[in-house]
Amino acid sequence: MSRDCTFLVVGGGIAGVSCAESLAICCLNASIVLVTESSIVKSVTNLVPVARYLHKFDVREQIASELGAGIATIVDQLAQINSREHWAKTKSGLVIKYRYMCLCTGGAPKLFSTSQEEHKERIIGIRDTDSVLELQRRLASAKDVLILGNGGIASELAYELRDVNVHWVIKDAHISATFVDPGAAEFFQLANGKTESDLEQEPPATTAIKRMRYSEMLPREEEELQNKHGAALGPDWHLNFDLSGGSGSSGRNLPRVYYKSHIEHLQQLPDDGRLRITLKHDDDTLEQLNCDFIVSATGVQPRHDYTTDAPLQLAEDGGINVDEMMRTNLSDVYAAGDVCTAAWMPAQHWFQMRLWTQARQMGAMAGRSMAAIHEGETIYQDFCFELFGHVTQLFGFPVVLLGRFNGQGLGRDYELLVRCTRNKEYIKFVLQNGRLRGAILIGDTDLAETCENLILNGTDLEPYGDDILNPDIDIEDYFD
Repeated sequence: MSRDCTFLVVGGGIAGVSCAESLAICCLNASIVLVTESSIVKSVTNLVPVARYLHKFDVREQIASELGAGIATIVDQLAQINSREHWAKTKSGLVIKYRYMCLCTGGAPKLFSTSQEEHKERIIGIRDTDSVLELQRRLASAKDVLILGNGGIASELAYELRDVNVHWVIKDAHISATFVDPGAAEFFQLANGKTESDLEQEPPATTAIKRMRYSEMLPREEEELQNKHGAALGPDWHLNFDLSGGSGSSGRNLPRVYYKSHIEHLQQLPDDGRLRITLKHDDDTLEQLNCDFIVSATGVQPRHDYTTDAPLQLAEDGGINVDEMMRTNLSDVYAAGDVCTAAWMPAQHWFQMRLWTQARQMGAMAGRSMAAIHEGETIYQDFCFELFGHVTQLFGFPVVLLGRFNGQGLGRDYELLVRCTRNKEYIKFVLQNGRLRGAILIGDTDLAETCENLILNGTDLEPYGDDILNPDIDIEDYFD
């Protein structure tokens, strides 16, 4: 069995579908084949601009065969690549001859590892729709759930789970450390620890502004900041699922958070099969708790479980090295999304994070790059790689992350300017030499485009002092 095509894209996630759709737009008459392991693929819909270069979007799941005209789909798994002869072989034995190929095979969850098989049955990872459906099934009869991890998926689960006792084990000193700083974490906890009646009885919220040197903040390892990864289910994935447990209580219980902790030991209880977890804290103290199962949400690792005729050049994190045009070291083979690692010199305000936002951007860039080389044209890297930007929602609040939002790569030579209105907004500016290098915007702040402009233009903000975040001054109108 064999098949010919001009472009072969492997992977039905956001990166793969974005790549195939870009190719379909750029090369109307070319043959495009998308190989996906599932008949359900993910595509981007409801693309809404938040700023000039920053967008929020929904992820839609659809039948692979219903993708746009010009994209043929094959439900199979890649097994082998011969880049010299330009063919790939699937697990079913189909040989696909291609001119250009893009690998978008994504990442696999980093599951908490245990040597005992009976324990593995009670550890699940959240990565795709099938794993969320499995979570739903287990929640129906669960009373206690342990969430392990501190990224986007873990934070969303901790907030969204209902009718179940949630134990949240994190290695950091504050929640959601992948995305936010300790101040924002406290903002989330204070806001979500209040009921609606509590909020009604509170006095009007007051706004506090503080400027601080980086050394005043809790210390965080530079390497840890650069190696945080996010998840690829897509934004607001939990809205389509009922995440209710079987404890018999009604409503959402606030999670109990175990800071600076890790699982030291686990055993299965003989009477009901539940797990007894022994946690070890940073001060070497031990604590025990029982749970029905563990949700392991500790990030992803690049997935490239296929053979190649020549070794793929891999980065230290296991990702496939790609240049600014998303090319790998193999001839006419590209890669995009969670499976790859950016090996080019990054722009001043950009860095890689394995998020659905960058999966879409990288997939589209790979598609345009492949189309350009096929048409004999010259293109340049997309402007989206000039500025890191991500839009998400955490604990019920809209969140916008821009530039070096947590001081990534800036060492200790920067200042933080923070404005916080309890239960309403949390705004943090990262300033270096008087210029905005990054920002965290939580709540309906309407500052995304202003911050985007200030970062990219390198505007000197020193003359404005703390007034840059004065709530009585509309900086959006001032600078725009």
